[in-house]
Amino acid sequence: MDMTHYSDLLNAARQQSEPQRLLFVFTQPELPDGYTDAKNQDFHAGTGGVLTPKMCTDKALDEPGDFSDLVAESHQMGQDWKIVFIACLAGRAGAMPSTEEAQTHLTTMVNSIQNGVISKYLAYDQDGNLVRFS
Repeated sequence: MDMTHYSDLLNAARQQSEPQRLLFVFTQPELPDGYTDAKNQDFHAGTGGVLTPKMCTDKALDEPGDFSDLVAESHQMGQDWKIVFIACLAGRAGAMPSTEEAQTHLTTMVNSIQNGVISKYLAYDQDGNLVRFS
């Protein structure tokens, strides 16, 4: 299934045999320590920097509504972000994973993103469009 928009992810998650909990890590581009003049120029041109996790949460599949609801809720937290990374956590034996179970996986996601390991997560911009990294 081609997941070019957030709604595609929700549709795919609804089709799974086990209930899904969505994991979200909201990130903001920043300049890393020890950046060079070239890295600074790239950053200000919108093509450089590192994506730094700013906040994370989990939601049952029926909680987030559409992407605009998710964006509105995230802005109420008062933290700027540009890219949200999303993963699905599958339940077992028909039971939805709990928020407590999700916390370990969210911690893993945050650590992975901080280390630049992002290929196993879907990333979306603030308009709900899939972001591809090269």
